[in-house]
Amino acid sequence: MATIATSQSAMRSGAESTRFFTVMACIMSLSIIAGFSVQLGFGRSSFDAPWPYHLHGIIFMGWVGLYLAQHVLIGAGRHIMHASLGRAAYLAIPAMLVTGTYIMVVVAQRTGGPFFFHKSEFLWSNIMVLWCFGALAWWALKRRRYTGWHRRLMLCAMAILTGPGLGRLLPAPLMIPNSWLIITCMTFIWPVIGMIADLRSRGRVHPAYLWGLGAYAVTFAVSMALAYSPIGIAVTEWVVAGTPGAARPMEPFLPDGFSI
Repeated sequence: MATIATSQSAMRSGAESTRFFTVMACIMSLSIIAGFSVQLGFGRSSFDAPWPYHLHGIIFMGWVGLYLAQHVLIGAGRHIMHASLGRAAYLAIPAMLVTGTYIMVVVAQRTGGPFFFHKSEFLWSNIMVLWCFGALAWWALKRRRYTGWHRRLMLCAMAILTGPGLGRLLPAPLMIPNSWLIITCMTFIWPVIGMIADLRSRGRVHPAYLWGLGAYAVTFAVSMALAYSPIGIAVTEWVVAGTPGAARPMEPFLPDGFSI
């Protein structure tokens, strides 16, 4: 009887855990979609952009769809389809790293990045945390046989990608000169929510969160140190030299006549 009760308890715990990660996947995906949709609705962004923007958007939104679909499939018990579809991640992650790095350089050269970010922090930190996403997501794939590690590392990786969505929902111009710092720290909330859920359901935090969030936080701190270092600023100036991006100030600023 005790064995049966223990088995039933484990099954309930697994179902509740799967439900939690599915809900988190939906909320994180929605935060990204909402951020871009709001800016599009207010006319602050449009589809009238060079091709690298569209390629970047298709690949990254494809990842959001893949991430969400994987949780829906596993929640519905479609394990074989989940495993088959998951193979697409081995192609998606490298594609995201290449196109993501490229679009950061394109934006820096074309406009110098959003005016409410320091030009160097936009270039350095964006690229470095993107590669942190790639490392965490790839690690999660390698740990796919260990569900606890796999789903938590993927959550930490996905948290990084919510930055652009949250940044478009928050009043970034009003947070100058700390817009980038505040927006990035806001993305830490997702793994923290996961830790709290672990404490409530398991009585302890799974080490995947400590490694995942720790790697993200350290990468972010190093990226900021590099961005503001003489070498970092020199590299940023070299990247934008001779392009329209070189004309804007290195520091964040409010354009003349700007209003919310």
